[in-house]
Formats: sequence, C-alpha cells, structure tokens
Amino acid sequence: ILIEKFIMHTLNSSKIEITTFFLIGIPGLEHVHIWISVPICLMYLVAILGNCTILFVIRTEPSLHAPMYYFLSMLAVSDLGLSLSSLPTMLRIFVFNATGISPNACFAQEFFIHGFTDMESSVLLIMSFDRFLAIRNPLRYSSILTNARVAKMGLMFLVKSMLLVLPFPFTLKKLTYCRKSLLSHYYCLHQDVMKLACSDNTVNFFYGFFVALCMDSAFIAVSYIFILKTVMGIGSHKERLKALNTCVSHICAVLIFYVPIIALASMHRFGKHKSPVAMILIADIFLLVPPLMNPIVYCVKTRQIREKVWGKLGLK
Repeated sequence: ILIEKFIMHTLNSSKIEITTFFLIGIPGLEHVHIWISVPICLMYLVAILGNCTILFVIRTEPSLHAPMYYFLSMLAVSDLGLSLSSLPTMLRIFVFNATGISPNACFAQEFFIHGFTDMESSVLLIMSFDRFLAIRNPLRYSSILTNARVAKMGLMFLVKSMLLVLPFPFTLKKLTYCRKSLLSHYYCLHQDVMKLACSDNTVNFFYGFFVALCMDSAFIAVSYIFILKTVMGIGSHKERLKALNTCVSHICAVLIFYVPIIALASMHRFGKHKSPVAMILIADIFLLVPPLMNPIVYCVKTRQIREKVWGKLGLK
C-alpha cells in the first residue's frame, strides 16, 4: 500500500502543470547581457525609426501615392509589428534579467509574431505581383492596380494572416505543460512552445506545418519565373537591365526575410544536434534584420524614396 501511494504521488507530482515559462538570452553570456542589450536596442531603434520614416514620407508626399509605395508602407507596418512584438521580452531579459513569462502572455506574443511574419510574407508576394505587372503591362499598370484594389488586397491579406495563426494560442492553451519550462529564444514561437508540452501535440505539429506550407515563398518564386520570362522577351539589352533593376530592392527584401526564417524552421523541426547559440543567432537575425534592413535597402535602391527622405531631413 505504501509503495502504491508513493508511485501515485510521484505520477501526480510529475503532472503538475507549470505556470511560468522561462525565456533565454545568450547562454554563457548572462553576465554581459546589459552590454549586449546596447547594440540590440540600437538595432530596434533604427528599425522602428526607419520604418516610421518610410510611412511618414509616403503619407505626406502626394507623388508617392502609388501602388508600389502603398505596398512598401504595408511592408513597413509588418516590420514595425515584428519589432514591437518582441521588444518587451528583449528588454526584460537583456536589461532587467527577468526571464519568466506567463503562458498567456507567451501565447499572445507568438500570435503577433507569427501573424506579422505571415503578413510580411503576403506583402512580399503582392509586391512580386506588382513588379510583374509593372514590367509586363506598364501602360495598363495604373488602371489595373487602382487605390481601391490595393486597399482591398491589403485588407484581404491582413485578415488571412490573422485568421491563419488565430488557432495557435488556443491549441497551445489546451496542451498540458509539465517538467520542461525553458524556451530556446528571448521571445515565444509556436514550434518552440509546443515542444514543452507533456500531452499529445500532434494537432499543433501538423497545423504548424500547414501554416508553414501556406507561406508565400513558392508563389513569389513563380512570380519571378514569369518576370524573367517577360524580361527575356524585351529586345533591348539596356531595357532588360532597367526592368530587372526595378526588382533588386524586392529581391533583397525576400532574401533577407526568407533565408533566416527557413533556416530557423528547419532547425526547430528537423535539427537533432542543433547548436543553441546558432539557434539564437538565427532567431535574432529573423526578427532584427528584416525590419532593420528593409528601409535601408529601399532608401538606397529607390531614388524617389531616397530623394524624399533627404528632402525631409533638409539634405540634397
């Protein structure tokens, strides 16, 4: 009887549900987190200021009230959402050394991070269609992509992104979490949280895989196949280069966004002997680099944006 009680007590205690998850900074460098926070905070600041500048310039300059720049403003909103979604936990860990986070707060954060990630992916897809249309039918471009159609496309993809990741918090909340409570990053991700569950997470695994398949990278690749086919049909070599040059900024944005996200997703789902430091670095690149680099790339490669930004700053 005593043995049976001991076994039952052990089983029951092992199923005690945890009430706090613990995020992680950079393993082994906890004593210098405050110094690491300086460049990270600067990157967040530059990203937020850069995207706010893009939005302000497009909003206040009538000459930039065109589909291409409306799509760019949607990209800036997505980047701002990504930055602001992860900023609170970054400050808590690197500045205040507070690693704990409640499950509900964690589920809310991963909803916004995945939502804005999918939204950015959708915006990049719309922008690839915009580039194809501008090269394929330049004379009909403005009549096809009217302001009303641009607004409808933006709203449709926003709703699609939010509805697609809406089940994440609810399916995660139904799981039981016991024994393990340490996450792999300084923010919450769906695939990271579900691995802490001690109950069956098959539904979460397959739905997360379905959401990953719904990312728009394949459609973007198809768009560029059509763009290349159209460009190859242009007779003048100079005009071909001019047409391709209009896509350079978008290609950079696609690579900056998709390379780290594919690497991170692959390491989470298939990496058996992954390095924790490598995971953290790729996760940091995934959240920090796209919002930081997109405004810089578009300012450097888009003359109209660059001139208007310099004009607002009083520079020629």
